[in-house]
Amino acid sequence: MGGGRLIDRVRGAQGRFRTGGTGTGSGGANLEFAQIKRDLHNELIESLDFEQVGNTPREELAQRLRQTLTERVEARQLPLNRMERERLVEEILDNILGLGPLEPLLRDPEVSDIMINGPKTVFVERKGRLVKTNVTFNDDKHLMQIIERIVAAVGRRVDEQTPMVDARMHDGSRFNAIIPPLALDGPCVSIRRFGTIPITAEDLVALGSCPRPILEVLRGAVRSRLNIIISGGTGSGKTTLLNVLSSFIPDSERIITIEDSAELQMQQNHVVRLETRPPNLEGRGEITQRDLVKNCLRMRPDRIILGEVRGGEAIDMLTAMNTGHDGSLATVHANNTRDALARFETMVGIGMPNMGDKAIRETIARALDVIVQQERLTDGSRRIMALTEVTGMEGPVITTQDIFVFEQRTIDEQGKVRGAFRATGIRPRFASRLAANGIRLAPELFRFEMEV
Repeated sequence: MGGGRLIDRVRGAQGRFRTGGTGTGSGGANLEFAQIKRDLHNELIESLDFEQVGNTPREELAQRLRQTLTERVEARQLPLNRMERERLVEEILDNILGLGPLEPLLRDPEVSDIMINGPKTVFVERKGRLVKTNVTFNDDKHLMQIIERIVAAVGRRVDEQTPMVDARMHDGSRFNAIIPPLALDGPCVSIRRFGTIPITAEDLVALGSCPRPILEVLRGAVRSRLNIIISGGTGSGKTTLLNVLSSFIPDSERIITIEDSAELQMQQNHVVRLETRPPNLEGRGEITQRDLVKNCLRMRPDRIILGEVRGGEAIDMLTAMNTGHDGSLATVHANNTRDALARFETMVGIGMPNMGDKAIRETIARALDVIVQQERLTDGSRRIMALTEVTGMEGPVITTQDIFVFEQRTIDEQGKVRGAFRATGIRPRFASRLAANGIRLAPELFRFEMEV
């Protein structure tokens, strides 16, 4: 962080810090703690030499401020125990140098989503469940300061003229904010977080998201360069599964990823990451996913990975799959595998409005090999619900067949979804293609059933 930006951040904290935070306990104790925190915060700000702040690296400045705060807390002989003193110091530092009340949530590895519905209501998702927290902001102005701090760090802005913003935070988390007058109850923020340690294939097996037989078929499909689409709803785990499938790509291949907001965590050496760009304030300079798909075809890719297909880029992606760029991976929002095909039809129609329905379906049928449906169930677990093969055309209809499915049977007393993964007994047509690449699927894979 540049010295000038750091000075602005520290100065911006002066006189604005009031009683927001993550306090627990009785109301009176909270108010007393907040008053102590406000007094120490303002006292520390007033004592800073801003010229020195601008010339001090952030880590060194944080260490100095922590030491100064600790000394001042001890000198005051405040009626606080050790844990309360440490919390007091950390919360003041978070507001001066970090993202205030958000910092404890961003440090919590179990938090996968943060949802702020105005300054007094903050929810998080832990292990697939939404939980209301005791985190609060002082008021709309305090929350806006945090939002502006985040978007300024990535060269974006948010105000009444541009009341919506999508950005990527420094840790890779996806950040979205919408403010008044569009948001009636105050600024609203959604932060989609991604673990620093990517989930592996073995993790999916251990979590019960994907049994090993299905995983082995998917591994063979990726290595044999089948075109695979992952469909599902928001938060169903599509990107996580896409990350796992991409890990099966040989390290010798050149991979190009295209995303609206970079989320994929590729493990290979030869990766080119591309990200779209929104229009500027004058409405110019926008770079869409379709632009990037067209450009990446000139970059000699072995594999194209599209984070999410959502518009006219569908026709370019399908065309690439049909013209030598096989082995591509992408995700799409859909409730089931048939809906995924219908969405592709709609999106291709957007990209090629003069293309007939039959031609669209033939293009889709020739391009796609496998569709994997991923869902988040009522207990928060995420599971593969179906692995479906696209087999071709029968008249005007795209034909498919389910190879594996998950059947939900009941919900136990603890609220856990119980059911079974099972093979339908159909041996996929692509098995011969896998065999040609030296990957032979044992007959037992297509007769298994596993209860979870």
